[in-house]
Amino acid sequence: MEEYCVVLTTAGSEEEAHRLAEGLVSQKLAACAQVMPITSYYVWNGQLNRDPEWLLLVKTTIARYKDVEAFLRDHHSYEVPEVVQVPIRQGLDRYLAWIRENTTPLDPSAP
Repeated sequence: MEEYCVVLTTAGSEEEAHRLAEGLVSQKLAACAQVMPITSYYVWNGQLNRDPEWLLLVKTTIARYKDVEAFLRDHHSYEVPEVVQVPIRQGLDRYLAWIRENTTPLDPSAP
């Protein structure tokens, strides 16, 4: 079983994307969150849409995924935010260790 993953989510504004990224990293839910502008095409309420969005690539551990999902559910402005987990099957050992170190709560009893 993989220990690490990337969580994908999008935000409707750059400000919201940065707020989500800062919250995830500052709460040690993610070791890193990258923000980039994208254009999304999607169907919502039966209508084709094309909108600018900001994609977040959130690096974390499988063990922290449920906490990341809960954070995004609680802090995201979208009614149904994209929250998709992509397992990391392999990676540079030192980088993966860095993810683990930066997603471990300071208080062991914390979620």
